[in-house]
Amino acid sequence: GLNVMIRAVVQSNIFTGYSIDSVSPNVASHLQFADDTLLLGVKSWANVRALRAVLVLFEAIYGLKVNFHKSMLVGVNIAASWLSEAAAVLSYVVGKVPFMYIGLPIGSDPRRLSFWDPVVSRIRTRLTGWKSRFLSYGGQLVLLKSVPTSLSVYAISFFNAPS
Repeated sequence: GLNVMIRAVVQSNIFTGYSIDSVSPNVASHLQFADDTLLLGVKSWANVRALRAVLVLFEAIYGLKVNFHKSMLVGVNIAASWLSEAAAVLSYVVGKVPFMYIGLPIGSDPRRLSFWDPVVSRIRTRLTGWKSRFLSYGGQLVLLKSVPTSLSVYAISFFNAPS
């Protein structure tokens, strides 16, 4: 679906991804997790037009709707006026760093304890829901050992947590 379309425009040099390293040709263009997509690209009107075209084509081909008003455009070291214009073309809102992507604050420092607040909060929320009197003590113990562990491992797989 969308992953294939994005790869095609990147390989055709229609969309220019973000170069991770100036020495080697490592370019990141997108990350996908379920129905969340994070696109990374250089500041250019060509990228804005390519992105808009890909999303409109995706809707037409697959019959799925992209919620443009929940989508955001975030820039690093880019003038606010340019971001506002580009966001208007895309029907996006302008976002700020750090922002949340699949439950993690992107653009924040993972060495700071506050970075991990969303992970701790999600575990706390899950545990609160398990106070059901319909679960046996053994059932509660199994849930307690499995789900918070997987949430933590998921977060730590992206970033190194402070000790």
